Amino acid sequence: MKKAKIKHVLLCLLAVVIALVWVFPIIYMIVSSFKAEVDVVVPGFIFSPTLENYKTVLSDTFFQYLGNSVMITLGTVILTVLLAVPAGYALVFTPLKNPNNVYFWFVSTTFLPAIAVIIPVYLIFQRIGLVDNPLALVILYCGAGVPLMVWLVTNFFKEVPLEIVEAAELDGCNRLQAFSKIMLPLVRNGIFSAALLVFIITWNEFFFAVTITYTEAATLPVYMSKYMTQQGYFWGKMCATGTLICIIPIILGFFTQKALVKGLTSGSVKG
Repeated sequence: MKKAKIKHVLLCLLAVVIALVWVFPIIYMIVSSFKAEVDVVVPGFIFSPTLENYKTVLSDTFFQYLGNSVMITLGTVILTVLLAVPAGYALVFTPLKNPNNVYFWFVSTTFLPAIAVIIPVYLIFQRIGLVDNPLALVILYCGAGVPLMVWLVTNFFKEVPLEIVEAAELDGCNRLQAFSKIMLPLVRNGIFSAALLVFIITWNEFFFAVTITYTEAATLPVYMSKYMTQQGYFWGKMCATGTLICIIPIILGFFTQKALVKGLTSGSVKG
């Protein structure tokens, strides 16, 4: 019993240490956001707190970029769910000739690095007049989010016994009714967790946003980069911006952690 208790205590201490190491950069960013620029240069936790960084960030065009981020992220998540969930259902329960080939095609598109397509993508959007347009980012992010979500929701659908679909068909449900009334409630936690992952990835994306946009459609990560100037890096203001950017995903994750854990671990279905 003593050995088991000692092992339990050691595992708890190890978990605490790993958690502290994991969250230390976030804690340091939040602390640095209340420092003057001079104090940020010298690492330390002893300083005179100030709100100047937040006043500067919030008095600028922050809310314009915030609106762009919210609009683009929500649009991407909604469109990704509408496209990816039926696709995942079709890959599992629709008699396709080569469903594994289609599934691999979806998954393989996530392997393509963004830098490999940025030039043709920019030229195409420039030709059709979508540069610095929120629609351009929604299209790009859906192109990245749909394969990721298809990959995830397909695994959730595979955990649902085929007998459930067959029973629904025997009761008179067609494919669409079985999908909307039977399957969606069973895998809703999995869909939610996948959608939340797409939300976080889209919310934090920087490379396409800084390349395709200028001012009208730029998002919060692009806004933060404006404090990286030729005169130097304004670390305090970047930390304040980074803290504000993190607030929404943290709050969203905190209130949805139960559904997120269920979806990521077992898809909420036990076969």
